[in-house]
Amino acid sequence: MIINQPEVHAEVSAVFARYEAALVSNDVAVLDELFWDDARTTRYGVGENLYGIEEIRAFRNSRPGAGLQRKLMRTIITTFGTDYATAMTEFLREGGNRTGRQSQTWVRTPQGWRVVAAHVSLLQV
Repeated sequence: MIINQPEVHAEVSAVFARYEAALVSNDVAVLDELFWDDARTTRYGVGENLYGIEEIRAFRNSRPGAGLQRKLMRTIITTFGTDYATAMTEFLREGGNRTGRQSQTWVRTPQGWRVVAAHVSLLQV
């Protein structure tokens, strides 16, 4: 297994950037596309635990679209072989004073790279 094979790392970095752009612009269609369409997909958020793509979709569709801009810090993307990757980043929301953390597990599926598990949390001040 090759860790951070350049072309695979570039693919995951690009899809991670696409996800981030969709997140801060509240492009729900792209966010939905980039999560694995499966009942086993999980997303633990700051105030919610979501099990399955239907719960994740419902959360995305009900979330306010304002105040989503943020600055990423210390982003680390690591690929393992050609079909598995993790993306870890810290973030600070515009006007915020708490550092957030986001982790994603990406898997190459027949439809392309998809998030199969995600976690978002805020550090205590």
